[in-house]
Amino acid sequence: MLDPTGAAFWPAKRVLIVADLSLERLSSIAVSPMSAADPRVAFERLLRLVRLYRPSKIILLGAQTGARFSPRRIHQDDKARLEAIAREAPFIWVSAGEHEPGVLPGQFVHVHREGPFIFRHEATPQLGPREIEISGFHRPKASIAARARRVSRPCFVADARRLVLPAFAGAAEGADVRDQPIARLFPRGLRVFLLGQEQLFSFALEQLGRVAEVA
Repeated sequence: MLDPTGAAFWPAKRVLIVADLSLERLSSIAVSPMSAADPRVAFERLLRLVRLYRPSKIILLGAQTGARFSPRRIHQDDKARLEAIAREAPFIWVSAGEHEPGVLPGQFVHVHREGPFIFRHEATPQLGPREIEISGFHRPKASIAARARRVSRPCFVADARRLVLPAFAGAAEGADVRDQPIARLFPRGLRVFLLGQEQLFSFALEQLGRVAEVA
């Protein structure tokens, strides 16, 4: 199940999946408080989803780590918000980076396998013969004509064997689904699910323009 917030939910196992909370922005003076780019807004949306879906766990893809960001730089109030959510449903962080145990709540792994799915920080170009992959990292966006103008929005990108999630924290930057980093993952075509206010809008690749064309 794809949610208009940019999260996905696996009902059979009650697993909530989100990508890219952009924790590195918590220490950035460039982020206006309570703007769409503020991870604290994403924390509140995540908590609302937890109360709605009552997941057994939360899988977080594309965690920001390594040289760009140290979890120890998170303010105690923000860490407390994360810990409060993790008490309602435990976290599994799927990340390419290394982590110091105990700094953030939850378990940290490079790859997580569960049921038919493999969860990765970044999609791999070559899938195993029976893999169905769910990933973050690319922060996909798409552009569509609407009322004589073009609208660019974050989106899910999918085919029968892959799902790439948008940035849950609403990143301004991101990859156009037509560009090589994403397009090469879907050589047989893709389906885009554009995020709306309360619903998703589905489009085939040939219906889309380029994000760079948006005024």
